[in-house]
Amino acid sequence: MPKLEMNAVNAKISAPPKLAQNTLRVVPLGGLGDVGRNMSAIEFIDPIGGGEPKILLIDCGVLFPGDNEPGVDQILPDFSYISDRLDRVQALVVTHGHEDHIGAIPYLLKLCPDIPIVGSKFTLELIRRKTADNGAFCEVKEGAEVRYGPFLLQFIAVNHSIPDALAVFVKTAAGNILNTGDFKMDQLPVDGRLTDLRTLADIGREGVDLFMVDSTNALNSGFVTSEAQIEVELDQIIERITEGCIFVSTFASHIHRVSHIFKIAQKHKRKVVLLGRTMVNNIAIAVKLGLLDDVSDVLIEEKNLSKVNRNKLIVVCTGSQGEFRAVLNRLSMCEYPLISINSADTVILASSLIPGKEKEVIKLTNRILTLGANVVSSKTAKVHCSGHANQGELRIVYNVVQPKNVLPIHGEVQHLLANAAVAHSCRIPHENIAIVKDGGIVDISNGKAQVVGRIENGYIFVDGKSVGEVSDSHLKQRKTLGEEGFIAITVTVDLALQKVVTTPKISVIAVAEDLSVFAKLPKKIKKELTASMEENHNITVHKLTKIVRRTVGHYVGRVLKRSPMILPLVSTINKLTDSSED
Repeated sequence: MPKLEMNAVNAKISAPPKLAQNTLRVVPLGGLGDVGRNMSAIEFIDPIGGGEPKILLIDCGVLFPGDNEPGVDQILPDFSYISDRLDRVQALVVTHGHEDHIGAIPYLLKLCPDIPIVGSKFTLELIRRKTADNGAFCEVKEGAEVRYGPFLLQFIAVNHSIPDALAVFVKTAAGNILNTGDFKMDQLPVDGRLTDLRTLADIGREGVDLFMVDSTNALNSGFVTSEAQIEVELDQIIERITEGCIFVSTFASHIHRVSHIFKIAQKHKRKVVLLGRTMVNNIAIAVKLGLLDDVSDVLIEEKNLSKVNRNKLIVVCTGSQGEFRAVLNRLSMCEYPLISINSADTVILASSLIPGKEKEVIKLTNRILTLGANVVSSKTAKVHCSGHANQGELRIVYNVVQPKNVLPIHGEVQHLLANAAVAHSCRIPHENIAIVKDGGIVDISNGKAQVVGRIENGYIFVDGKSVGEVSDSHLKQRKTLGEEGFIAITVTVDLALQKVVTTPKISVIAVAEDLSVFAKLPKKIKKELTASMEENHNITVHKLTKIVRRTVGHYVGRVLKRSPMILPLVSTINKLTDSSED
């Protein structure tokens, strides 16, 4: 593939020019460079709106932390680009109900509670559960057209691994943008809801100035397996199991997958219990909205578990990614109160592996195997298919829509570049394909897209009740504590007499070596402090503290080959000076 002229993934921070009249501006605030926290802002100056840019938001999701973010619960998009202009936000369009598209909405509403939230019925029900029904909700269906300020929105049905997913076509006086959301092209969908190629073709004829396309599976050739095949495989697996309880772990939002389990359970005369609050809530919503048939004949409540023969029981639970608080993780550690996994059981991991969760899933699998149970996963059987388009499906939409310009979205850099290569193979000129990471700014004017700048765009960490207070340096310290340990040193000096008054005391945490390895360290610290005070009669406590840290660091690095966190505490009984350094 020829070199992309708009490959701006390494673009330096540079303020964009002032948004011009008759120009559309797109700013991804999350989801480009990571698989998660999807969010984009579209800006346009309304000719009759007073000359100030109006803003349309698409999606507002979270990213789940990996090994490099210890103690972090969630990672949010960076709202700083719009935080002082929230009064100009016309609406938040939500393409579907996965956490990486809706999880950050409660945090956005804390900043501006009256933003209209536009989405399908199932998507809005999931959001209502997260926001305690606080919000201005606007329900739409495929085919609907609604206007918010200068943005005319048209919604298109797309097939995904969650019900009611939508693509959105944004029409303005300066040009049109089509955002696919997450999608695939299952030809045998469980709910009969196909990706609407007919409408996409009509939109293509109307003209798409910028096509924002899901990149998650752009590295994969061919076409995604149909969900109908997964049902067949699960049916065959469950039919062969005659002894023990069957545990099926999948995403709580995968209503189609859970519907398979109910259908198969009914066929093989098994009962189903749902474990996990989110799983129970989502299935209740699906039944309420008619997305699932009445399952009362096979579904039992958790409190009635003991009344069912284990050989006739299927447990559907959350936790396939090894999440610490999830049901399957607790089961693997024998910490779930009403049921346990034993050697006669089978555990089916019917979900994909989220990038960054590999270690947790391996640990989870090993714990289950240690309990003697059999584990079935997508590595050994066809028990999961993706909800994202492979290269074959991407080529279809490019050929149907025939956009003027393309902006790959939703994925790491490797996915964005792979999607760009697919677009180029469909005769889209390489100069019309923009590759940017979060914060990259793309302007569309007269049918031409151009990367015009890049804003600072960081991670916002949620740590308990703290939002945005944890920084990268805090995470680095946590990682050091977890991997290298902690050493505290307390010592008292007399600055007037240039003497060390107390023998330095060493306290260590999370350092495996015997304390005897530190036996020589107090003497070395005392020697270095004494020499420094004798050389400089005006030395400050601050400088003595740095000497202790340096002495301990050199010693531990040489003897233990470690770089622990070091906390020196130097106090004085006769302070000579009051330095601003202290």
